Amino acid sequence: MTRSSRWLLGLAAVAVAFAAADTYVVVLALPDMMASAGVPVEQLQRAAPIVSGFLLGYVAMLPLIGRIADLRGRVPVLVAALLVFALGSLVTALAYDMPTMVTGRFLQGVGGGGLVPATLALVADLYPAERRGIPLGIVSAVQEIGSVLGPLFGALVLAFADWRVIFLVNLAVGLILAAAIKRLSPPVVEGPLVEQGGAPAPSVVETPARAGRPFDWIGLLLALVTFVTGVLVFVQPSQLMRDLTYGQLFIPITGDGRWLTPLGVTAIGAFVLLVIRCCTARRPLLDIPGWIRTVREADVVGAVLLALALAGVILAFATADPKVQVFSDQGLWYLLGAALAAVAFVLHLRRVDQPLVPAGALRRTPAWGAMLVSFFIGAALIAALIDIPLFARTTVYPGSQLMAALVLVRFLVALPVGAVVGGYLTHRLPAGVVTAAGMVLAAVGFLWMATWGLESLESPVATLPLVIGGFGFGLALAPVNAAVLASTADDVHGLASAFVVVSRMVGMLVGISALTTIGLRRYYSEQADVPSVRDVCDGASRCAEFTRLLKVAGIAQEQTVFTGAAVCALVAAVLALVLFRRAPTRAISTGDLLRSAG
Repeated sequence: MTRSSRWLLGLAAVAVAFAAADTYVVVLALPDMMASAGVPVEQLQRAAPIVSGFLLGYVAMLPLIGRIADLRGRVPVLVAALLVFALGSLVTALAYDMPTMVTGRFLQGVGGGGLVPATLALVADLYPAERRGIPLGIVSAVQEIGSVLGPLFGALVLAFADWRVIFLVNLAVGLILAAAIKRLSPPVVEGPLVEQGGAPAPSVVETPARAGRPFDWIGLLLALVTFVTGVLVFVQPSQLMRDLTYGQLFIPITGDGRWLTPLGVTAIGAFVLLVIRCCTARRPLLDIPGWIRTVREADVVGAVLLALALAGVILAFATADPKVQVFSDQGLWYLLGAALAAVAFVLHLRRVDQPLVPAGALRRTPAWGAMLVSFFIGAALIAALIDIPLFARTTVYPGSQLMAALVLVRFLVALPVGAVVGGYLTHRLPAGVVTAAGMVLAAVGFLWMATWGLESLESPVATLPLVIGGFGFGLALAPVNAAVLASTADDVHGLASAFVVVSRMVGMLVGISALTTIGLRRYYSEQADVPSVRDVCDGASRCAEFTRLLKVAGIAQEQTVFTGAAVCALVAAVLALVLFRRAPTRAISTGDLLRSAG
């Protein structure tokens, strides 16, 4: 592999880490974002679309993006995903109401999610099956490092600046990474860069003529006009609006709304002209017809049906109040719609010549098995991400969200270390064994956490189950990806990687709803035995006892969640041992090794 290819993969991994950080940074900025959109902080449920919009973009569009990465190439999709992520960051930073904020977050989800399957497929292109473990582990590690740095980055920015600066930084970094990856890319990458054995694939072709094509200055001018006027419409600078001359640009021509002003009409007109230019020019700034052909070839109808099915599942669980329900009041309708869309998707795959999921693409057991294992890994992982800080707030840090988050950092720091080690071990041991070992360690960590009491986190020993659990989850990431990549053809690696990511995200949504609901039943059962306030609080000591009993009930809830997460982890371990037996992730299979030993 050339030096430029290593740099290319390194930049792609950095982009994945940065997008992962953005997933968590919104948690700290959410109250300020709500205030900017005119939503009172006490009406937190109205801010749910800011989170669910990102999830919809991240999950629902992944299969389509993964398939496009197989058809058009990894590098073009990486660059496009970064540009979409940057655009979403810009829209979010300039958002003036809830619809524009949700739109920006949706675009961020599409762009950030699209980076993952393209990067994993790029690893498969650059390395043969027996050498993918370590680079896959590194990619998984930097992704998890992003989840650690995200809240810290958000806290640092919010300490000195407005929340919008977070997304402006995203904009700058996204554009810089897109330019750097484009600069390092081969002239044309239409498919896998290497074959299974490590030799260059015939799909890599040199096209010097394209490299020297003239630049589309007209398209750039229209893009700049669209950008400048669009930003002014979003921001509406008070100095310009108060000016007697320039202020007229912000007065609606008819009706009401900032997009019906002369400036808004100019932005819309410039954007329409830019699209026309890109569709008709010989060498446009953006090859819109080419992307449209690729999307159609990727089976856009099938992608829409699958996106609707995934969106129904996401909305059913993401909009629920876990205190009283597994899924929301409209959840049954969402799930019914998802089921109908899934049936239509299956029927569609049988009728078209070039379906989103080619026939037999995921037929091998390790391929579809990786999705099943990933689902249960996600269901267990989300319990750690959500309930470890909750446990800390319930017990030793009731008034400090920061200190509770730092408890989770102990878990998250061990995760990337485990990911690198898991990648190394996948090069030497069967993927099922490494995955199972990791999930058994995660289960041990959870079962240990299930024994925690009121003062357990004050002991240094409490760090051990956090480190063991985080290391175990990290250990399982690389072998799951290695198994699915080794069991699918080169031309569907992007699609297969996307499905593994989707499975883990859906597992996280279903897992947190189901486990939290089970835990709350334990809480209400424990709370029923607590005497009422009138019976207990007849003195300071009795009120302190009442508070302690409520904390005990809360601890019982978290212990139940940790136990349920341990069960999910053990299920993932057993499935990995059974389903990954035939995954050719090493140079020499276990059977060949035994036969060679006599």
